[in-house]
Amino acid sequence: MSLAVEGLVVEIDGRRVVDGVSFAVPDGARVGIIGESGSGKSMTALAILGLLPAAATASGSIRWNGRELIGLPDRELAGLRGDDIGIVFQEPRTALNPIRTVGRQIAESVRIHERLSRRDAAARAVDEARRVALPDPDRIVARYPHQLSGGQRQRVAIAMALACRPRLLLADEPTTALDVTIQAEILELLLSLAEDDGMSLVFITHDLAVLSQIATHGVVLEAGRVVEDAPVSTLLTAPASPVTQGLLRDATATLWRPGGIA
Repeated sequence: MSLAVEGLVVEIDGRRVVDGVSFAVPDGARVGIIGESGSGKSMTALAILGLLPAAATASGSIRWNGRELIGLPDRELAGLRGDDIGIVFQEPRTALNPIRTVGRQIAESVRIHERLSRRDAAARAVDEARRVALPDPDRIVARYPHQLSGGQRQRVAIAMALACRPRLLLADEPTTALDVTIQAEILELLLSLAEDDGMSLVFITHDLAVLSQIATHGVVLEAGRVVEDAPVSTLLTAPASPVTQGLLRDATATLWRPGGIA
């Protein structure tokens, strides 16, 4: 299955925050959307799943396997979320329910989409916790989010997003809140799971150094517009736009900083 975004416009109170964005994600591809804060990258991801704020409107075209998503009824979009398309957000603390065990939260998706019994869904939650390399999965599923580390909470969020084996994962800056060591572990996990499942990946970040580790193609945004669309290797060696050149300078500084990514 593939994703095709064409001429996407997102407006909030008459102000365009995404302005004519177009890109494609072929089946099994790993595409990065990169830009500074406010460039429109997160709004683009939210538009794909119909999760825009109430004040926002979307126009243009977002097609998933040829099916137009803009204008699709909420009930049909809800059926796609988790089942066909998963999403992982930047801060798992806010994405997880603080008063429910992480096992129940992982199990919820499979109960909804696969109609499993409570007992079977609970067993599946343990399997999914093991799949994302959470320690002692049989016990950790009984814990609450505040009892886990930041990296463990992000693994739970990934388990929730991938429990139903979606064909596409949207990862919206999923490593930004983590330290460098945990960040590398999460990137490696996402790559491994994507390869195991043959899943497409859209990875959103402001960091070209991070992007270079997980995506093969990059779409650079500034002020809601695409300013460059090229293989990541090109963005790293011959960036065409001033925006990408600035991101490359920042990435180079990160890579050479003591304790940096490389």
